[in-house]
Amino acid sequence: MKRVKWFVTVVAMGTLFFGCKAKEQTAEAPPPEQPKAEATAAPKAEPPAAAAAQPEATASAPAPAPRSGYDRALLRAALLKDKAPDTFQVKFTTTRGDFVVTVHRAWAPIGADRFYNLVKHHFYDNASFFRVVPSFVVQFGISAYPPVAAAWEKANIQDEPVTQSNKAWLPDVREKSLPNTRSTQIFINLSDNVGLDRQGFSPFGYVEAPGMKVVDMFYDQYGDSAGPDQDQISKLGKPYLDKGWPKLDSIKTATLIGAAPGSREALIILAANDYVFESDASKFCRAFPFDKGRPGSIL
Repeated sequence: MKRVKWFVTVVAMGTLFFGCKAKEQTAEAPPPEQPKAEATAAPKAEPPAAAAAQPEATASAPAPAPRSGYDRALLRAALLKDKAPDTFQVKFTTTRGDFVVTVHRAWAPIGADRFYNLVKHHFYDNASFFRVVPSFVVQFGISAYPPVAAAWEKANIQDEPVTQSNKAWLPDVREKSLPNTRSTQIFINLSDNVGLDRQGFSPFGYVEAPGMKVVDMFYDQYGDSAGPDQDQISKLGKPYLDKGWPKLDSIKTATLIGAAPGSREALIILAANDYVFESDASKFCRAFPFDKGRPGSIL
């Protein structure tokens, strides 16, 4: 069977937007579990077992997912500059199922480091896939929380050389094709968008093959011209999307899960936070035909 490749592009938020900004979602955290009542004590009391030693947290360990709200470290964007491992994986649990992104830092070190720090502090938790254009891209990366969106609005990173072509399921970070405007948003290419190479979109990882089916199921019937306004997502958060676009899929959690295996099934790019093109996406798809053998990629 022919191996299907998926490339992912990560899009970042910058200062200028084509009518788009970060979004807040009022995610409800699950209530803490209540301990179940124990049965009456056994006739003979037993000495308590020694408490198991808890592993000591390290500086590089990912922050635990907050039970409510968001990790307050996200409000200080300038301080989140840890260097990412050479390879690492991120598990996205979504309203459609799970998919895994594998990152190779050597492909785009600056973009990979940014993505690593955002995931480590649960930036993408509860965010929505607010733009899904069939045979073109899936876009996300606006924080579910307005204070966090505001903190990262101007936290741009520098461009870097394109070492991997923007094939299906390759991610990149950039702001509306403007130089040095990458920040937090991500595009998942749903077809081979090699035309983005010359625009400087730098892939840094890929979506593993089993997750391709999940991404392909994201709701895409609102249309590119009738979608939400990114400024309003940023300012009003999840209620804004729930009211106007209630069928959009979203991320429950995005979590670091360890080093990457040796296989490669899809690529990812960290891109700017806005539309990849201001022109009609269908025209671009006609210019760069969709390869049915390799669906999906992230910009």
